[in-house]
Amino acid sequence: MDQYSINIERVKKDIYSIGRFGYNADDQGVYRQGFSDEDMKARYWLQKQMQGINLTTSMDGAANVIGRYGETDHKALLIGSHLDSVPAGGMFDGVLGVVAGIECIRVIQENNIPLKHAIEVIATSEEEGRFGGMLGAQALTGNLTLNWLESARDHSGELLRDAMARHQLPYYYAMDAARDPEKIIGFLELHIEQGPVLEQKKQAIGVVEGISGVFKWLIKFIGKADHAGTAPMDLRSDAFMGVADFAHEIARIIDEEGTDKSRLTIGSVELKPGFAHTVPGQAEFTLVGRDMSNEVMEKLADSCRKVLSSIARRHKLMFEYEQMSWLEPKPCNKNMMDLLARHSKKLKYKTLLMPSGAGHDAQFFTDITPTGLLFIPSVGGISHAPDEWSHWHDVEKGCNVLLNAVLELVAA
Repeated sequence: MDQYSINIERVKKDIYSIGRFGYNADDQGVYRQGFSDEDMKARYWLQKQMQGINLTTSMDGAANVIGRYGETDHKALLIGSHLDSVPAGGMFDGVLGVVAGIECIRVIQENNIPLKHAIEVIATSEEEGRFGGMLGAQALTGNLTLNWLESARDHSGELLRDAMARHQLPYYYAMDAARDPEKIIGFLELHIEQGPVLEQKKQAIGVVEGISGVFKWLIKFIGKADHAGTAPMDLRSDAFMGVADFAHEIARIIDEEGTDKSRLTIGSVELKPGFAHTVPGQAEFTLVGRDMSNEVMEKLADSCRKVLSSIARRHKLMFEYEQMSWLEPKPCNKNMMDLLARHSKKLKYKTLLMPSGAGHDAQFFTDITPTGLLFIPSVGGISHAPDEWSHWHDVEKGCNVLLNAVLELVAA
């Protein structure tokens, strides 16, 4: 089969265009959290772009945007990633995988390449976990429960169902988004690495062998608010001291129970009453754990519970926690890995087989269809930040690998 190339200028234009939605000029970050107004504007804009190249478009009950090219009765190859961002995020995370899928279809159309299977480009919803999961991918793969949809909430306490209702999206419709595995031949996702490995090892392409599992907890230490000047140090029930002590224990917990792929992160802390001259009476914080082994994740979680309980006793605090999500590690499909690696090497790109420490939509698709995940380098390993960047020549390489792998799977 001939090798084909994408048009990088079109890819650039699309990425910059989507980057306008939620852009903040003050810190140059993207604020496009799931089910925000900017997130929904981006989804409607994307539908119009898909319609502009004659794709059959739809938005399902979970707000996944889907553009289909090919016969309605054919099985489909799914290509996609997400459109939402973290607060103050970058413009490549997720968006690259969606734009790359659209560009693959443009090239196929321009070259009049006949297909034996259809292609669907999917922009999934709420991948960044504002409500504790990956809603779009979970809905598509049948990994939702009505109870979770009704109870899921973000860090501020807003319910997922209320956020969806503001955009005329009845939350229970998300239960109807599950796809029939018999009508799918596979799922491919192109993504930025979001880490430093490819750049440091001077590799152009990362073929992902598996995706790290991740759990997210919301934790509270409850003590007693007191006057910062009159409360003696040894008589305080300082909730923040509990957080500080636990943070210092993280390295030991990983050393004893984890692996070199283990991660434990306190990403958000809120102190109450939150006044400079008051001893904090309550600390609410998040804990996110990751590893490539579900067994290791369970050991990490168990150790964290024990340490948190011990620290609470030491500082005369109450300790509460809620597990907001638990996603098991997922291996990628061996045939898909070989396919991506083969086309990368055919194009003479330096290629590395590697794990993914971050969660991705692909991890849910591994349950229902052969799944492949492809990485390109992130400059400085930076992501989830305004200065997230990937060089355009690396973007082009990643898109070219995706394109030629897609053609091997679907071309007649």
